[in-house]
Amino acid sequence: MRVAIFSSRLFERPLLDAANAGRHTLVHLDASLGPATVKLAHGCDAVSIFVCDNASRDVLRELHAGGVRLLALRSAGFNHVDLPEAERLGMAVARVPAYSPFAVGEHAVGLMMTLNRKFHRAYNRVREQNFALDGLMGFDMHGKTAGVIGTGMIGEVVCRILSGFGCRVLAFDPVRNPSCERLGVQYVSLDELYAQSDIISLHCPLTPATKHLINAAALAKMKPTVMLINTSRGGVIDTRALIEALKERRMGSVGLDVYEEEGDLFFRDLSTQVISDDVFVRLMTFPNVLITAHQGFFTREAVEAIATTTMENVTMFSQGHLDASRSVTARKVV
Repeated sequence: MRVAIFSSRLFERPLLDAANAGRHTLVHLDASLGPATVKLAHGCDAVSIFVCDNASRDVLRELHAGGVRLLALRSAGFNHVDLPEAERLGMAVARVPAYSPFAVGEHAVGLMMTLNRKFHRAYNRVREQNFALDGLMGFDMHGKTAGVIGTGMIGEVVCRILSGFGCRVLAFDPVRNPSCERLGVQYVSLDELYAQSDIISLHCPLTPATKHLINAAALAKMKPTVMLINTSRGGVIDTRALIEALKERRMGSVGLDVYEEEGDLFFRDLSTQVISDDVFVRLMTFPNVLITAHQGFFTREAVEAIATTTMENVTMFSQGHLDASRSVTARKVV
């Protein structure tokens, strides 16, 4: 099969090539998939996309017209794909449902530790031979109440780490995780979690139900000293409402690895350019906000697993073991 790899990054190309092992012809493309680039996939049997690619209705129609029958996602999330349109076209959609929950979970806790103990500010001070401690005071995480929204595999990892720190862990998820309950995690309502948590960490998928889950009303229910962490999807937070809460000093700190409009920013070097996204620029001005560029997944183990599963999905399709009736569009995990 001929496979167009959109948003192909230098760090993943050798891993994808190794996982492919010569079974398929891979066409690595720096460009992201979108209306302006979709014709690059003409003549291919499949395309592989990353989280910032655009697989909207019109793009899918153009892909289908060009011969593409498989969309192989290099991600667990599929909110960037118009699934009903893919199903209507008879296109199979395969994802990577699990690669390394430890990578994202550990990154979330790393953001917590950095914000709390201000490692980033301390590092810069010492580099300038400033050894003063003023402004660097944190708090013991032991004994604090942490709220975890979404207790799938990643949320479970976070619950385990925070339990190890001696935190009281609250959770919200429509489906309870028995492993979390055995850890002593207490499932509560969202309102209870908002009101009681010193730290809130988001690990839910982006769906119509979770779009702007963290909005002005939710933020108003949180402690004014709360630490909010998001390593899930940017759209779970209403960024404008978050900025208002920060301006009004109703947030202790915020750690973000994702952003609503990250598709025009992340995974590229913009250090010599002017960023036109005024909302993002405003967000970066707050001293109590720490942003990383969607690197929570970025460990060798995770990237290798993504490459391996992606190429396995392509091979399964080529062998007739995967079609539109047995893909994400059919609400099954592939």
